[in-house]
Amino acid sequence: MKKNRALTRIAALGAGLALAATMAACGSSGGGSGSSKGAGASGAGSASASSGGDTTDYLKTQPGKGKSFILGDKNFAEQYLLGALYQQALQAAGYNVTLKGNLGSSEIADKALQSGKIDGIPEYTGVIYTELAKLGDQPKSAAITLAGATKYENGRGFAVLKPTPFQDADGFAVNKSYAEKNGLKTIGDMSKVGSFTYGGPPENATRFQGVKGLKQAYGLNKIQFKPLTIGTQYQAIDQGKINAIAIFTTDGQLAGGKYAVLTDTKGIFGFQNVVPVINQKKLAQMGPAFTAICNKVSSLLTTSAIIALNKAVQIDQKEPAVVAKAFLQANGLVKK
Repeated sequence: MKKNRALTRIAALGAGLALAATMAACGSSGGGSGSSKGAGASGAGSASASSGGDTTDYLKTQPGKGKSFILGDKNFAEQYLLGALYQQALQAAGYNVTLKGNLGSSEIADKALQSGKIDGIPEYTGVIYTELAKLGDQPKSAAITLAGATKYENGRGFAVLKPTPFQDADGFAVNKSYAEKNGLKTIGDMSKVGSFTYGGPPENATRFQGVKGLKQAYGLNKIQFKPLTIGTQYQAIDQGKINAIAIFTTDGQLAGGKYAVLTDTKGIFGFQNVVPVINQKKLAQMGPAFTAICNKVSSLLTTSAIIALNKAVQIDQKEPAVVAKAFLQANGLVKK
C-alpha cells in the first residue's frame, strides 16, 4: 500500500513526522474547528485560482523549467514549514523558487510583498481581513473572512489561491494546573484572578486578537503584557514567569495536553485559514501548473496533519525542510 511505503521511507525521521505522513497518505479530512467548510474553498473571487491537471504529472513534464519565483514566509515554525512545502513542491515541477524566510510579522512581510522583494507568501485570511485590510475586528464566518481578504488583495494586484482545510487561529492558554486551581474554562474566567501577566508576540500589544480585544471584549483591564518571541512563551509559562500565553491553535506543544486553551466566547480570534497570496502578473507568467501545485499542497494541510508537522519541528526538533520533504514524498509531489 502507498501508506506503508510512505511510512517506511520516513521512519527514521521520528514518530511525530511518521504520524503526519500517515494522516496525509490516508487522506485524513482533519475535521474539527480547523475545517474550512463554507470558506469558499473553490477560491471564488481570486485571480487565476483554477487548479488544472494532475500535479503528479508535473514531476515528469517540468512545466516550471526556466521560470523563477521568490517566495516569502514569516517568523515562526508553522510559516517555515509552509514556505518549505510550497517551495519544494514547485521546485519538483521545475520552478526555480527562492525562499526568503523569517521576514518578520505580517506587517513587515506585507511590505516585502508590496515592494516586490517577494512574489508571494502564505498568509492567514483573518490577518489579511483584520490587520492588513482593516475590515473589522470580528468577521462572522470563515467565508466572510476569505471573501473580504480576497477582495482586498485583488484590489492591490494580488491573487488569493485556495485556502487550506486547517485554520490556525490565535488562542489564549494557561497551564492546566493553573486552570484547575482557579476554575478557568473560558477567557472571561480570567477576571476571577484579577491582575495577571500575559505573554505573546510584540504585535499582540496593539492587536484586537491580543491585548486590545482582551480588554475591550472581556474587560480584562488588569492584564500585564510581556512581549516574547514566538515559541518562547511556552518556556516562560513553564518557568512561572507569566500566567497566560498567546498560542496558535495548531502549535505542536498543545499535543501533549499540558496546557488548557480557554474558550473564546466573544469570538475575538476569528478565522485563520492559510492562502497563498501571489502577485497577479507573476502568477500569469508562471502558468496554470503553478496554481495547481499550490492548491494541491494546500488541500493536503488538514488540521491533524499540520499539528503533526508542527510537532515534528517544534517538539521533535526536525528541520522544516526535512519534514516538508517527507510529507511531500508521501503524497507523491516530490520524487523519492
